[in-house]
Order: sequence, then structure tokens, then C-alpha cells
Amino acid sequence: MQDLNEDTITQSVIAQLANTSDPRLRLLLFSLVQHLHSFAREVQLSEGELMAAIQILTRIGQMCNEKRQEFILLSDTLGLSTLTMAMNNRKPVGCTEATVFGPFHVENAPAYTLGEDVANGAKGEPCFVSGVVRGLSGEPVAHARMEVWQADADGYYDVQYEGLEQSQARGVLSTDETGRYYFRSIVAEPYPIPHDGPVGEMLRATGRHPWRPAHLHFMIGKEGYQTLVTHVFRSGGKYLDSDAVFGVRSSLIADWLRHPPGTAPDGSQMDTAFYTLEYDFVLNPTTAGR
Repeated sequence: MQDLNEDTITQSVIAQLANTSDPRLRLLLFSLVQHLHSFAREVQLSEGELMAAIQILTRIGQMCNEKRQEFILLSDTLGLSTLTMAMNNRKPVGCTEATVFGPFHVENAPAYTLGEDVANGAKGEPCFVSGVVRGLSGEPVAHARMEVWQADADGYYDVQYEGLEQSQARGVLSTDETGRYYFRSIVAEPYPIPHDGPVGEMLRATGRHPWRPAHLHFMIGKEGYQTLVTHVFRSGGKYLDSDAVFGVRSSLIADWLRHPPGTAPDGSQMDTAFYTLEYDFVLNPTTAGR
């Protein structure tokens, strides 16, 4: 391995990886080295640019903690998350489309019974959400696990607040015997992704905004069906065609209908205006479930 130069370094590195025992890891590393080296040659990467990239990645890692994942934001804003999601979630026609997971999902969200208010004090106008979960053949999917989460009216998820002791605008429910679900929450509003770090600097340097269109996150799972991770987007928003993380699918856009004060879908009397959202989901059966 002596006297390596720009023409021989790539094959030398690959040769050093040849003994990698895991074949998938070997393939990934081979391809990564080849593409990284090809990129450096194509752009004639300078030493200063390489060091700047290393410093940026270091800062991205330093910003990551249990409440913030800057690397996911980087992946999202470069389109890598959507590309990977699309390749790994090909579905038959008729199934609900998947979209990006996002950086603000948390484990162990509180459980709610159908009809309860998952907002749990989060800021926002009241909204009643309902629909049915079905399989591709039209069968109702009873007792499906449904996890929901969203930002509040100020554009923040609960985990972004310091000192907040309870979960807000997120929860876990289960569909009933007919596959139906219903719960109360708050109206989805557009919000900017965190842009006070390296990812925000990248967005500003490239003339991009950090905004996401208003949406509600869903993760739905049931044995015999492929787990669905998706959003439902609020129609009419200005960022639907310029989502900072490239997550919008036209099939996932729905109407949030505004109603004057009066009787809500759950029979309660509302003194203020409220919204309703109805959206049905279609899950993709797994091979074992067919």
C-alpha cells in the first residue's frame, strides 16, 4: 500500500474492506467508498472543504440529544429520508401512501381510549378526527394500534418545550371492532423545522425556507399488515408545494372543516368554533396475512 495516489487509493481502500464478514455491510462500505471518492474527484474537493464538512457533521452530532435529532433533519432536508422511505414502502394501488417519519416521534406515548382528547392541553383550536382503517380487500382492521402526534398552534412539539412534564398532542389508540377510530385533538398548523443549527445554515445558504405544511402524524400497525407511517396534510396550505422535507403526497391531503359553535361529533356542546377531519386508511397485507 505504498505510494498510493489519486488514481489508486480507491481500490486500495476497497481491498482493505474485502474481509468484512457481513456481506451486506461489505456491499454498503464498498459502494460508499466508491461514491465518496467519485464525488471528491468530480468536484475536485479541496482540503479546506473537506475540513468544513467534517466540522459541520461534528456540530450536527453535538446538537443531537433525546429531544432533537439533527441528523434526521439533515437526511430529511436533503431528500434522503423520502427516497429511502419510498424505496422501502412500495405498495399496491389502493393502499395509503407512506411518508417520512420525522424527528419528533417518541416511544411510550400515553394511551387513550377512543374519543378522548389527545391534545391534553396543547395550544390550538379544537379538532375532532375520525375515520376507518381497512385492509386492501376492504375488510375492517379491528384493534389496530394507532399512534398520533402533531405540533401545537405555535409550531412546537411537546418534546421541544423545556420542563414540560406531560405529553401533549400525541397518544396511542386502538381501532374498534369495525376498524373505526375517533379522537379529539387540535387543528394542524404549518411550522418551521428547527433551523438554529447546521441544517438551518444549509437551508439559508441554499435559499430555502424551513417550513412544513400543516399535518398530523399517524403510525398504524396490526399483525398481518405492513405498518404504515404517514401524515395527513391540511388542504390549502402555502407550503404543500415546497415542504422543507419533501414529504407531501397528494393522496394524503385532506380538508379540515370549520364549524360554528354548537354540537360536536362526540355530542359535546362547543362554545367556540371547532374543526373536523375525516380520513380513512388502507393497510397493505403482509404475505403472512394474505
